[in-house]
Amino acid sequence: MKLLVIAGARPNFMKIAPLMEGFEERRAAGAGIEVLLVHTGQHYDERMSEDFFRDLQLPRPDINLNIGSASHAEQTARVMMAFEGVCLRERPDWVVVVGDVTSTLACALTACKLGIRVAHVEAGLRSHDRGMPEEINRLCTDVIADLLFTTEPEAGENLRREGVAADKIHFVGNTMIDTLLRFVDTAKALPLPAGLRQGEFGVLTLHRPSNVDDRGALASLADTMAQVAREIPLVFPIHPRTRARLAEFGLLDALEQHPGLRLLPPLGYLAFVGLVARARMVLTDSGGIQEETTFLGIPCITLRSNTERPITCTAGTNMLVGNAPEAIQRAARAVLQGQTNGHAIPEKWDGQAGRRIVEVLLASLAGPEAQGPGAGGQSGAGGQGPGAGA
Repeated sequence: MKLLVIAGARPNFMKIAPLMEGFEERRAAGAGIEVLLVHTGQHYDERMSEDFFRDLQLPRPDINLNIGSASHAEQTARVMMAFEGVCLRERPDWVVVVGDVTSTLACALTACKLGIRVAHVEAGLRSHDRGMPEEINRLCTDVIADLLFTTEPEAGENLRREGVAADKIHFVGNTMIDTLLRFVDTAKALPLPAGLRQGEFGVLTLHRPSNVDDRGALASLADTMAQVAREIPLVFPIHPRTRARLAEFGLLDALEQHPGLRLLPPLGYLAFVGLVARARMVLTDSGGIQEETTFLGIPCITLRSNTERPITCTAGTNMLVGNAPEAIQRAARAVLQGQTNGHAIPEKWDGQAGRRIVEVLLASLAGPEAQGPGAGGQSGAGGQGPGAGA
């Protein structure tokens, strides 16, 4: 069995680490598998990419496509053109994609057109907002995937409503939480930035186009964060795109000079988790951080009007407030006054998701008869493409 595991952008690395560990455990136990890690290079900044391989103890990529930054269309095309050559050369049985970034869709589509089976980790999440590029990536990837691994029950319900066969869907838990469980104690042992004390600061992240690409929206958020920072210090590791927009719109200097805001470059995984785990609150428009804060029990104020991860609101600590200044300040004030809801850790967020996924993929090679009741089957390529017999 040969598999290609795809990572392209920062969120992917935390999700593939448990998969690579699980495959290595089975290989060491005698399973006849070959796993190649493909890094598309969609994120190429040192702190957005290379640091993650070190922090997460990931093997160096076997293949690096070095795609770099571009528009959505150009980046998709570059990945597909480069990845097609990899598939034709390596002849894999499975291509495993994770999450919802450009590389996820581009590699899934390339594999599907070559008749190679596709497994999608973190399938079925829906924001129901097609203005988000990630939503388009999720929808399209799930339509063509042969196995769909979900993190929460509602994701499976979404897929069934969309007509996906039940035997393709596997509720396995959340590989991002596998990684968090493995490294959180190490992360919390790291020193905080000078002057910060546990539970007495907030963490801010911003990167969604709807928040940072429009000058009016970004200016409003910048002003609101300055107001919140009068009540609690905010640490702001700035995504490169967000920094560029703040500078372009003439907003960066005021934030850098604000006494309650501390602007940092992008952080590696361990440094960032260590920061979040000891914060009083997090303000973010990220999807993955909604999940991490849910597990850690840290109040999360999400600067969006929707989420593809509803369980973080129903079971976790997440509050959707949009980007209206009054709503954001009201939510922050409630956290500071201790007015937060209790939380529960969602089902199967137990550190074993990666192993569950590996077992399903290994069973798929032996055919449906070896998978047992409810283990799921395969469809689509059926081994007819370049990976047949590899």
